[in-house]
Amino acid sequence: MKVIVFGATGMVGQGVLRECLVDSRVEAVLAVDRSPSGRAHGKLREIVHGDLLDLAAIESYLVGFDACFFCLGVSSAGLDEREYRRLTYDVALSAGTTLARLDPGSTFVYVSAAGADAQGRQMWARVRGMTENALLALPFQAYVLRPGFIQPRPSHTPFYRLAYVVARPFYPVLRRLMPSAVTTTEQIGRAMIAIADHGAPKRVLGAVDINAL
Repeated sequence: MKVIVFGATGMVGQGVLRECLVDSRVEAVLAVDRSPSGRAHGKLREIVHGDLLDLAAIESYLVGFDACFFCLGVSSAGLDEREYRRLTYDVALSAGTTLARLDPGSTFVYVSAAGADAQGRQMWARVRGMTENALLALPFQAYVLRPGFIQPRPSHTPFYRLAYVVARPFYPVLRRLMPSAVTTTEQIGRAMIAIADHGAPKRVLGAVDINAL
């Protein structure tokens, strides 16, 4: 299969990209980001595009793919609802509506978060939930992943490398105490590939579902 990865420079996206590059089912990967991923691989092609709210200039490169793995995400800390919605809902729907038009037979997998709820009291949960609902309503096969605690893997990015070192001792404890809320970037990547390959039993998947794929 041929896949597009949005957000390959982030913590989750780096793990997803790594899994795509080592999985024999994936023959080509197009990474779309605001900055280069720093990866070089025979399967990988990158497009650096500053304005992800307007993909018109790169549409010709997005045709003919089997799946899109959307891993972009920002923290709501310090943002009001309008700005968080722009960086979350608007960016995801920019990619989703474009790909639904260009590749209507494709699969779109969106990384959301545990607790997302369009009717939720917390701002981030509402925006994430509304984003999920809008993507699931588009005319392609869309799936939502709602991981809880995500263990990062070693990374070439200093910030994520530090996050890995800090989080690593806590992962076994969390795994024992809250097995239904814990996953890894590797498992998210493998789940995305499995969904693109043969679908999933439901459209919204939590950490247990992700780990089982």
